[in-house]
Amino acid sequence: MSTAAMSSAITFTSSSKDFSKFNLNIPIQSFHFHPSFSLSIKTTGSFRHSSSLKHNTDRSQSTISLEFLDDGNGNNNSGRGGDGDGDGDGSKWGSGGGGDGGDGSENEALMVLAEVGRSLDSIPADLAAAVRVGRIPGSVIKRYLELETSPFLRWLLQFGGFKERLLADDLFLAKVGIECGVGMFTKTAAEYEKRKENFSKELEIVFADVVMAVVADFMLVYLPAPTVSLRPPISVNAGRIAKFFYNCPDNAFQTALGGTSYSLLQRLGAIARNGAKLFPVGTASSLVGTVVTNTLINAKKAVQKSSDELENIPVLSTSVGYGVYMAISSNLRYQLLAGVLEQRLLEPLLHQHKLMLSAACFIVRTGNTYLGSLLWVDYARLVGLQKAHDVE
Repeated sequence: MSTAAMSSAITFTSSSKDFSKFNLNIPIQSFHFHPSFSLSIKTTGSFRHSSSLKHNTDRSQSTISLEFLDDGNGNNNSGRGGDGDGDGDGSKWGSGGGGDGGDGSENEALMVLAEVGRSLDSIPADLAAAVRVGRIPGSVIKRYLELETSPFLRWLLQFGGFKERLLADDLFLAKVGIECGVGMFTKTAAEYEKRKENFSKELEIVFADVVMAVVADFMLVYLPAPTVSLRPPISVNAGRIAKFFYNCPDNAFQTALGGTSYSLLQRLGAIARNGAKLFPVGTASSLVGTVVTNTLINAKKAVQKSSDELENIPVLSTSVGYGVYMAISSNLRYQLLAGVLEQRLLEPLLHQHKLMLSAACFIVRTGNTYLGSLLWVDYARLVGLQKAHDVE
């Protein structure tokens, strides 16, 4: 529809405000209507409100609501009327200034959906619920619609953890590929740099380090990755500790979406929670690596009939030691990498140049992986998990 003027007479009544014959002359910039779903109106600059008229029907009621966004002067008003449920409370008015912007985020998301002829019912229930409470801005809905065009990504979006991470970072899978792809090479190179002439003598230890590192690489990207929280509300009967960690972000340094904020204590809680998750991941991956390595050592002893320089790796102490290393060193490094270097520095600078952004992420993640391997060798020797062989 071309730009035109629309006039209507609307009456608002409530206990706090009374508007009668409130006439609107709205110069319409765009007009989108889908029968049975929603009517969305976007106006030109001469009228700063964006309005959304929703019509929902069933056998018992008909609801029409007219919502007004922030007009740029700090006023955030919303008018809803016509519940038609027979209880006489058919018109409600809510006002707020300096709130968390939830109404604005909701209407922005609804406008994005209306532009493509979609409704809230056409997106996943958890995402729709977050939109209704104003936690999801229009930019996240746009990203979801873009991801949905790929059959593979549409399949991944069925899984809550992947969905939350892909909505926060459309390069999440690329970063997983980078981490796992270069992990084996960089860790092997770092092992050689640290061990030098002892590399061949300590080959079994090197193998154990590489195996446990590759197993853990995926989780090191997955757990500290920034997310768009779509978790359902926590039970009212939950304990204080559970409620505290529920409100913590997944990454201690991630940016907060409009309408949400994190305290310093909650961000510190994110570090503690991820550390608690990474400890069993590191312990389990090391357990697999050391068991496999000990098996190879025993097979080598049986073949060569010599065991002078071959010793089994202590399984329990090495596994627990690596779990502690991941919970502290890896946890902090990957949270800083994802939340500060990538989300706060690289993405704002290169968000319109995805190829350059991917290359930059490749460089910093490769360097971080290499650094982690160097630190692990130093840590393992410091706590007595590994011993350096003397060069003859």
